[in-house]
Amino acid sequence: MQKTAEALKNLLRESIDTTPGQIATFFKTGVGGYAEHDHFIGVRVPTLRKLARSFESLPLDALKLLLTSPINEERFLALIILSHQYKKGSLETKEKIYEFYIQNLNAINNWNLVDASAHLIIGAHLWDKDRRYLMELATSHAMWERRISIVATWYFIKRGDLDWTFKIAALLLKDSHDLIHKSVGWMLREAGVKDLSQLVLFLEIYKSTMPRTMLRYAIEKFPEEQRKSYLIKKPL
Repeated sequence: MQKTAEALKNLLRESIDTTPGQIATFFKTGVGGYAEHDHFIGVRVPTLRKLARSFESLPLDALKLLLTSPINEERFLALIILSHQYKKGSLETKEKIYEFYIQNLNAINNWNLVDASAHLIIGAHLWDKDRRYLMELATSHAMWERRISIVATWYFIKRGDLDWTFKIAALLLKDSHDLIHKSVGWMLREAGVKDLSQLVLFLEIYKSTMPRTMLRYAIEKFPEEQRKSYLIKKPL
């Protein structure tokens, strides 16, 4: 398994198609940034997705080696492969992948990793099951786990089930991190595409206490005048 993983790592380095600096521009990798821990070698997402299709049958032991790498692209590649395997897998395989994902949450520690996998594995797995685990994630001390909790509901949104998006969003309203504000606003916006009336009701209740960034993301698809009405600060 280690040889297979090492061969894929070498292939990844042969596939470098940009500079690490260009990719890292989208992430705060400097000292004190949320991605200070992360390293990039310079492989674009389309290239990573193409490689993933060629290694869809990679076993979990080999994927573990990729997922524990300090290189962001290696972790991203592992998660794309896992998502493919989950979608095509048997019930037994899906359960194994779900448990594997949960056991390795500490490696899913950048927004691109969360956004590419949380809905496809956590969301997909909990679709027809008890969803209370999302509440546990939403109240975690780990910021990335809180982001996973809301992004996972994207799977539900796409199927017209919006309740848990609004439930998790309400839990995260007072979160202090900008990346949570953005992800919650994004999911609220997507929920509004499915049912605008539910989003409007949520906003009427919480717009005055919602972080500004979250609100801006949530109303991004509203007509301009309606957006302005939500953003006007009412006098005290």
